[in-house]
Amino acid sequence: MHSLCGSRGRDWQPELPQEGSEGVNSTKMNNLEYQSGFGNEFASEDSRCPGSLPKGQNNPQACKYGLYAEQLSGTAFTAPRETNQRSWLYRLIPSAKHEPFQPYPQPFLTSRWGDQPPNPNQMRWKPFDIPSGSMMDWVDGLRTVAGAGDSKSRHGMAVHVYTCNSPMGDRAMYNADGDFLIVPQQGSLKITTEFGRMLVNPNEICIIQQGIRFKVDVEGPSRGYVLEVYDDHFVLPNLGPIGANGLANPRDFLTPTAWFEDRRTSFDIISKYQGCLFSARQDHSPFDVVAWHGNYAPYKYDLANFCVINSVSFDHCDPSIFTVLTCPSSKPGTAIADFVIFPPRWSVAENTFRPPYYHRNCMSEFMGLILGKYEAKEEGFCAGGATLHSMMTPHGPDAKCFQDWTNMELGPIKVAEGTQAFMFETSLSWLLRSGAGDLQ
Repeated sequence: MHSLCGSRGRDWQPELPQEGSEGVNSTKMNNLEYQSGFGNEFASEDSRCPGSLPKGQNNPQACKYGLYAEQLSGTAFTAPRETNQRSWLYRLIPSAKHEPFQPYPQPFLTSRWGDQPPNPNQMRWKPFDIPSGSMMDWVDGLRTVAGAGDSKSRHGMAVHVYTCNSPMGDRAMYNADGDFLIVPQQGSLKITTEFGRMLVNPNEICIIQQGIRFKVDVEGPSRGYVLEVYDDHFVLPNLGPIGANGLANPRDFLTPTAWFEDRRTSFDIISKYQGCLFSARQDHSPFDVVAWHGNYAPYKYDLANFCVINSVSFDHCDPSIFTVLTCPSSKPGTAIADFVIFPPRWSVAENTFRPPYYHRNCMSEFMGLILGKYEAKEEGFCAGGATLHSMMTPHGPDAKCFQDWTNMELGPIKVAEGTQAFMFETSLSWLLRSGAGDLQ
């Protein structure tokens, strides 16, 4: 029995245009197009089905080509207009047409971080191992490192890493618990979503929000990091006295354009629900959205476009000036999670110790390195690895960095060239997953 009562097999299939039909099933990611802007009201239809986007209404009695109208809500119906997020999808077959979900074993992805005693020590991981000899896709390659809170109460966040070497094929995933912020470190990600396709390279990030179905294809050994938030969606940080421009500018965020495939094949849908995975089978591709409109859609961002703000006189500005995206809490100015980067930039502060200062923080900090060497820890902290500084645990530059910069003759200098470090920062207190210390 299908979860959708009265499913009718081939009767679900709409009538598509015959012209260019050979392209309907194409999976090549050539000449991808994007829509520019952050949080915009977008509208897109696949050019192979002109007129598939309804005019003037969301849910017509009969959609063109026999498509099905389906709303995807990212916030409550009654959320304030300025924060309300939803999109309307016009697809070949309703996403409700699938078999029942069954548990899908994945022992390394978990929300049971309370199984291990707390550990306040500074921690460092060597580059996370990429599988060799056996094939592993993005879902099976997910590994939880740490987390806080609870997805069932919709409060908290988690940090995962992924290591994989094969495409997902006829499998798709969606996260019912929250949003994924994905940071590739090695290997490009070819991501197909219900809204279209994205190519995400190292030094780019992408956000796939709660409920959106996607699959990740890779062409070789791949590794990266994932920040997951339960409370809300990511937004751009307020700029305050900086003004209207700077940091991550809205026009540099890219959302895919509509693209669909019409494939009748056995497809597995993997749901992350309350920290566990479940799998359901269906007889068609979930990437069958011919057109869509709304403000709830995945997007990507090139970190090279970040406009750095820094001191041009003396002393340090706090690292919050490097915030790309934030998931705010109910407490003003305090984040469930910030995504912060340390990009190449000019350092000109006079009579100042320029590397990151020694610090004890009411926030928890997980750092990763995409490429190069981090200026405060050039030895031991390697690309593909990570560090964790828990709440109020002291941390700062290593001894060599301190000696070098204390005695250096200061002048304008370009720092972090060829480097991109980042930080997941949270106001919550993290617990490690049992066995996370053995990930490296």
